[in-house]
This record gives sequence, structure tokens and C-alpha cells, in this order.
Amino acid sequence: MARRGPKTPEHRPGKEGGKRALNRQKRIGDIQKAGLKLFLEKGIASVSIDDIAKASKMAKGNFYRYFDDKRALIDSLLHEPAGSVRRTMRRCAVDLAKAKNDTELAAAYTELAAGLAMIAMQHLDVMRLYLQENRAPATAETAGLRALADELNAGAIQLTEVAVEHGLLRVKRASVSGLAVVGAVEQLAVAMFRRELDVPPAEVAQIVVNMVLHGITK
Repeated sequence: MARRGPKTPEHRPGKEGGKRALNRQKRIGDIQKAGLKLFLEKGIASVSIDDIAKASKMAKGNFYRYFDDKRALIDSLLHEPAGSVRRTMRRCAVDLAKAKNDTELAAAYTELAAGLAMIAMQHLDVMRLYLQENRAPATAETAGLRALADELNAGAIQLTEVAVEHGLLRVKRASVSGLAVVGAVEQLAVAMFRRELDVPPAEVAQIVVNMVLHGITK
């Protein structure tokens, strides 16, 4: 996923940590907060830069001082949680490669589930936006979000392949099993956000782990 977001350091006013730089960070935060709220309420396609600027209480021209376009704003919202997810999945891949038995396999997936749950809790509204938009028709504005979805799907397949290669899972097609888990996790998350599922997140995470270990291994 292309990492687009707030403009580069040469565009920053004032010294790092100075009053002008802090004001700039506040304005970026105001734009991100206003944009995220509008995206969740109306959908990305229905929100204009005029809408975001108005909600941020600034002139439209000021938006472009901080972001090149709407995609840059969306990518900036995804940047931190996406990085955390990547690191968590990389750690899981390392743990799976080292695992030698079912106990260590379960521990690796349990740590992955716990890590992803924590990231989701720390970035609830961004997670809601991702779930809301990642299956919507692709647009230039959501290209980064869709690229992230593709990357996560590929990562889930890769984790399954690592487990299969080390003889820890028995599946005929890692691609089918990996994507099945991603789909299940997303559906569970959507149900929880809609308050259709009154189950503690930790319990949901353990159910998913059990599904990986026992429900798709035949």
C-alpha cells in the first residue's frame, strides 16, 4: 500500500516541536478526526473535501496544505494500524516457523489473535471504516485501503503456508483456508460493531484460533 499522508517535512512550518509545528499537527489531527467521522456516517464516496474542510472549521484551501487529496487523508488514517498489523503478522510467521508441536502452534495463533484484537481496540473507528469500505467498489480514493485488504489476505495465506510447510496444519489449499479465516474474522468484527454479537473480544479471538486449529484442518 502506498504510504501517502501529511505532507513531507520540507512543507512543515517552524522547527520540529515548536509552536508552529505543533499547530500543524493539531490541524492535521482535526482534519483526520473530521474526515473519519464523515466517512463513517456517509461513506467515503459521498464525502467531499469541502465537507471535510467545513467540518474541520477551515477553508478548503487549507486542506491542501496538509494533504494532497482525499486518498492521502484516508491512507494517513490507515498508516499506524496497518503498520501494527504488519508487525504482528510478521511475528506470527516467525513463531510458526519455529513451532514444533500443536501447543506451540496454538500459542502462535493465540498471540496473533490477541495482538490483532488489541490493535482493533486501539483504532476502533479506523477498523470500522476498513470493514465498511474494503468490499465496496474500488475507486482512486480507496486504492490504498483496497491494497491493504489484498495485502492482509496474502499475509493470511502466507501464515497458513508456513504452518503447512512445517507440518503443523493439514490443508489441501492454503489459499482457501487463509481466506476463510479472514472472512470469518471480518464477519465477526462487523457483527460486534453492530452489537449483534454479545461476546467478549477475548472469547471471540479464542474461537477463531480453535477454528484455525481444528475447524479447517481436514
